[in-house]
Amino acid sequence: MKERMFVEEGCIEEKRKLTTSLPWIMKQTWSDVLFAHYPVPRKVLENLVPSGLTLDTFYQTGWVTIVPYLTSSMHLRGLPPIPGMAAFPGFNVRTYVTLNGKPGVYFFSLTASNFLAAYSAKTFFRLPYFHMNMYYKKAKELIIFESEKKSGLQLLCNYKSISAPSVADKGSMEEWLVERYCLYTVNEKGVPLRADILHEPWLLERAEAEFQHNTLLKALNIVPNYERPILHYAKKAVVRIWPIVQAENK
Repeated sequence: MKERMFVEEGCIEEKRKLTTSLPWIMKQTWSDVLFAHYPVPRKVLENLVPSGLTLDTFYQTGWVTIVPYLTSSMHLRGLPPIPGMAAFPGFNVRTYVTLNGKPGVYFFSLTASNFLAAYSAKTFFRLPYFHMNMYYKKAKELIIFESEKKSGLQLLCNYKSISAPSVADKGSMEEWLVERYCLYTVNEKGVPLRADILHEPWLLERAEAEFQHNTLLKALNIVPNYERPILHYAKKAVVRIWPIVQAENK
């Protein structure tokens, strides 16, 4: 598997360029997003990422991020919000890949407390989605997030912002981690697939978090370089999602 080294001259606008002429098909809002970033040995992730995708590293180190958040205002293009999907919590576990020079994310797992959302994403986007009962509450500035245990996955944590928001600096590790505007997966034959997404650049805030229980990395047999993650919080992002298409590996 090839490896792409990070290039210093990051550019958010360049990364946000679409790679499809198709119209977007879905819009949703992500709120109270926590990014918990863990450095992981490159070789470990190379064994977990499909061979059709290229592991992306930051100065030879791979990264895995756990992301709990709240989804709301989900609707298909030209239609009102989907009934029964007013707002629901979920989390995902992702790493970073690239194909044909376009950086994106690769999900090891995703969860949603809404069954229809999990089933639809698994069916139409070929993503490893699980339906899971979850509890989400915002008490002033503190977000309380709890999930049941299912398929070896469980996340119990609380978190909050501890700084003012700002856009990641050009060429920074923060930009490398969060400014990615597509997701990759593969079909049953291992052919890479891509779905573009688009939103305004993330307004990141430094965060504090307490993890009472977190089995998400253990379920993947991943031991990070450090147990304490780098934490970022984002209040909100309004996201447009494009259909998933075959990504040609040039």
